[in-house]
Amino acid sequence: MNTLHLNAIIVRSLGPHDYLNCIKLDNETLGGLWSESQWIQELEDMNRPCIGIWTKGKLLAIGCGWMVADELHITMITVAIHRQRAGLGYQIISILLNQGRILGAKHATLEVNAKNHVAIQLYKKIGFLIAGDRSAYYKKNENAIIHWLKL
Repeated sequence: MNTLHLNAIIVRSLGPHDYLNCIKLDNETLGGLWSESQWIQELEDMNRPCIGIWTKGKLLAIGCGWMVADELHITMITVAIHRQRAGLGYQIISILLNQGRILGAKHATLEVNAKNHVAIQLYKKIGFLIAGDRSAYYKKNENAIIHWLKL
């Protein structure tokens, strides 16, 4: 993916050199969903596209996924707390879905916390359909809703 500049916003692929910024945003928004070693593994693997939205050297949003056969399994979507509800979630997932298409994905899937109503509405707006749920999937035994999208 080439770097894209939009009004001081930079969108680019994330690499291993970005892991500290990713860990920081993950800790701030998701309570540290992934460990340092998980982040490094995610960012080193070319079959795991990771996209970042930046401004003024600060990482504002992350979108990551795994290519499995012809499916994009979205593993991370997060936006800096002070920039939530400003359209970055929509932008990052749209860019990640496009990257998946380029890599040959025909479908995309993701899990979202059943209590995250804002994200659920966003995924519905994009066209994701609910495909099921996973009981006690997250910390604190919170349930996940599985979504699927045909690309």
